[in-house]
Amino acid sequence: MNFELSNNRIQEIIEMRRHLHRNPEVSGEERNTATFICNKLSEYGIPFVSGIAGNGIKGIIDGGKSGPTVALRADIDALPIDEKTSCEFTSTTDGVMHACGHDAHTAMLLGAAKLLVERKEEISGKILLVFQPSEEDAPVGGSQPMMDDGLFEDDEPDVIFGQHVWPDLPVGQIGISDREMMGASDRFKVTFRGKGGHASMPHQTTDAIMIANTAIMQLQSIVSRNIDPLQSAVLTVGKIEAGYRYNVIADTAVIEGTIRTFDPSVRKQMKERFYQVIESSSASMGGEAIIDYVEGYPATINHERWAKRVRETARKHYGEEAVPSVNPSLGGEDFSRYLHRYPGAFFWLGVMPDSGKPFPLHDPYFELNEKALSIGVKMLANVAVDALEELKVT
Repeated sequence: MNFELSNNRIQEIIEMRRHLHRNPEVSGEERNTATFICNKLSEYGIPFVSGIAGNGIKGIIDGGKSGPTVALRADIDALPIDEKTSCEFTSTTDGVMHACGHDAHTAMLLGAAKLLVERKEEISGKILLVFQPSEEDAPVGGSQPMMDDGLFEDDEPDVIFGQHVWPDLPVGQIGISDREMMGASDRFKVTFRGKGGHASMPHQTTDAIMIANTAIMQLQSIVSRNIDPLQSAVLTVGKIEAGYRYNVIADTAVIEGTIRTFDPSVRKQMKERFYQVIESSSASMGGEAIIDYVEGYPATINHERWAKRVRETARKHYGEEAVPSVNPSLGGEDFSRYLHRYPGAFFWLGVMPDSGKPFPLHDPYFELNEKALSIGVKMLANVAVDALEELKVT
């Protein structure tokens, strides 16, 4: 099955994306976004269930012939970021921005839904359209709450696919890995407690800043000296707060950061060594440490069969050069929890600006190339149909 998009249809998808970009809503507050999606599904004649785990929605396209079930997922929430782009459809909500492309994900899934429902009589099986809230709300997220709330209670997918815009890839390219695609994302907050005092009398104090500094330096040795060099791990301290005044030795210091891994055994090892380093470094300097360690999303690990399906679909429609070799990312992704329960694959859609100088995801200057939207729409529709056909003959 080959899907084509008219100029009018492409413009409709662009306008949907721009509407969502102007009106972003953060995790758990996507009520207007959900209403917009429901209205579009109604307009397209697609039955749906709304209110799943809050603002989640499931659209249901029943093909004209019986067969297996494929699910397509788009996340719908925005980020608490002040937009700094100069585009004509910037966010109208102070401090909130679609800096991760979820506006495009939603618009593309709606566009694919319309293509699919118009040809549903040719489809053998069922296609589920999952519009997921709270992807950015780690560590809880939105995928697990939706599944816990009965997302697939009546319609379990045989395979599930997710697509994410990727600014490092040019328009027309699809990024896919057979296994690791995105990393596990854990976070930590450590409060070091010492004894404060006057800067001129350090011998009467236990300097919390010194404890934190020692711990930070030792933490950086975990990856370089405890983890197999052929494995992947990153430990970043992204925030530190301490002190009252230039001449006061701090009694408290707080650090916050993240640990990213692919392999579950490495994830476990990183956590164990983290605790050992924090506790030993604080004790050696006469202080104490209060650790708040939160395990976030697991690693997003594709199922090889369905990664191959994505690759073959992209090649069939866009050519061999459309599927370059890519390295996985240690960025976290809530889609991982679907893949822990169901077979499937997560892939990237190239959205690099024509300038060739992209800003990264989660950046206030992030912009995507709208020329990619039509490619993403057709990728979703084609991979769904191709997967149904593959399942039908196995």
